[in-house]
Amino acid sequence: MAMSHETDTTPIMLEQKSAAGSLQVYLRLLSYVKPYTGYFALSLLGLAIFALTQPAFAKLLEYFVRALEGEDAALQQSLSWLVGSGVSPLWLIPMLMVIIAIVRGVGSYLGNYYISKVANNVIHDLRTEMFDRMVNLPNAFFDNNNSGHLIARITYNVAQVTSAATDAIRVAVREGLTVIFLLGFLFYTNWKLTLIFIAALPIIALVVSFASNRFRRISRSMQNSMGDLTHVSSETINGYREVRGFGGENYECDRFRAASAVNTRQNLKLARAGSVHAPVLQFIVSIALAILLFMVLFIKGDSTTAILIGYVTAAALLPKPIRQLSEVNANIQKGIAAAESIFEVVDETPEANAGQYTSGRVQGRVEFRQVGFTYDKADTPVLTDISFTIKPGQTYALVGRSGSGKSSLALLLPRFYNRTEGDILIDGVSIHDYELRNLRSHIALVSQNITLFNDTVANNIAYGALQDSAEEDIRLAADAAHASEFINAMPKGMQTLVGEDGVLLSGGQRQRLAIARAMLKDAPILILDEATSALDTESERRIQAALDDIMKGRTTLVIAHRLSTIESADRILVMDHGRIVEQGTHAELLARGGHYAKLHKMQFQGEVTEVVRPH
Repeated sequence: MAMSHETDTTPIMLEQKSAAGSLQVYLRLLSYVKPYTGYFALSLLGLAIFALTQPAFAKLLEYFVRALEGEDAALQQSLSWLVGSGVSPLWLIPMLMVIIAIVRGVGSYLGNYYISKVANNVIHDLRTEMFDRMVNLPNAFFDNNNSGHLIARITYNVAQVTSAATDAIRVAVREGLTVIFLLGFLFYTNWKLTLIFIAALPIIALVVSFASNRFRRISRSMQNSMGDLTHVSSETINGYREVRGFGGENYECDRFRAASAVNTRQNLKLARAGSVHAPVLQFIVSIALAILLFMVLFIKGDSTTAILIGYVTAAALLPKPIRQLSEVNANIQKGIAAAESIFEVVDETPEANAGQYTSGRVQGRVEFRQVGFTYDKADTPVLTDISFTIKPGQTYALVGRSGSGKSSLALLLPRFYNRTEGDILIDGVSIHDYELRNLRSHIALVSQNITLFNDTVANNIAYGALQDSAEEDIRLAADAAHASEFINAMPKGMQTLVGEDGVLLSGGQRQRLAIARAMLKDAPILILDEATSALDTESERRIQAALDDIMKGRTTLVIAHRLSTIESADRILVMDHGRIVEQGTHAELLARGGHYAKLHKMQFQGEVTEVVRPH
């Protein structure tokens, strides 16, 4: 019996929890309004003025009927406080109509403009806060979230919050105040009849509550489907060469069509829910209004015709704002669902940066002490018991088969990932004691996966903290990286745009720009992660000469695929399954005849085969 009772109450508890969560999200959203309280107050004043004109119109109709019935003297006395005495109702009623229209227009302007001003500023703050947090999140966050869903949060989800914060809030406040003022007028005119009319309110509340939960659930599904749609689009656009090269056009079209169909179904679900919700609510209000009309006719009492017409007019004005409130509810629920997804990013824990130690320029002594590392949600460690020390100015090379942990080890040094065991020190200080930006300022990284931005060649070399570099320094870095020869051949030289992710450049050109960027940084510690992997043999020789120059006097960690490029390294570490299985100089390791010798033999045979293969 206890289990049955728990099962029966679970949906109710979930609904209550969901409602409480939505209120919390909405209140948090409203907290972003605090810096714009003045504008918000002006908008509320304008919307209140607009709402007040509704019962004023009902009252004006009452005065019009009284004027028709010849109550000129009574009317002049009633309105003497507003227009003075002696004004004929012939002019009085039309004049009041114009005044109401002017007041309504002023209220509408103040309400609409300033609520939009508040809302757009709030959206700007939300968008920038989310992006600021996103760029400071650890690598694990991006490993576990695809780019399509993240982009959808910044674009589509923020637009949903915009809708909730502009149109929805404006309509909610304006029509909400209209309902309140009209009900106030009705109570003031005849409270007994009004009590009968508002008996329908609990039924309306139940309909709105049910619709709110459904709107919110569908909105979450819509946002997820939009993330899937963005993800498919992004992958296809970024990988268009592979799509065409492997005949994947039909496959990608099918994927996009399926994602778009899911999104379409979710949009239609929301449209269907809204289309049913609004007429049902209007039907309930109309029934209440019909009962009210019956009661007015049945128990007219001692009320005059003018008063009752004014009363019925005010009651007849109620269905429209109630219907608009019900329709805007869908937008508010979409906004709450979108805000939840935005706050999920905002609330993510940024990269740990508790260190306070800073150094102007480190000497470059790097020490790994029994370092172990396991990726989030992985069962087995990637690195185990890694220990070695690089003295300032030395070059250490990491070699091994793919998946042996070379790149993972290199990424621990600038703290793109945090070791799970042991410690890493620079100049005798743990890298976790360094302030994060200061730590990374001492390290230059050239990766096999080059990232270039849709900007000029100069801005791609002098990126980020290097953006204030002198033009001459940028040119010297390009010369040192053997990049000037192709840069000078470009239409605008250093000011030529390279396209999205350097799409207008060859692989070798992109890599040389990345090397130029590292050279310009002039950091005491250098990480080369297969930095010459995308170069042809001739380019590699020239780049290797440039790298030999930049490596002089710098502590260098080289991850090499071609063993011929690291023969002169001070020490070579051979890795296998996340462990260092051999270490020594090139000559020592060859003489030992172990892992390194086997790798060298395999690669040498492959190179010889490449050279002697007939054409």
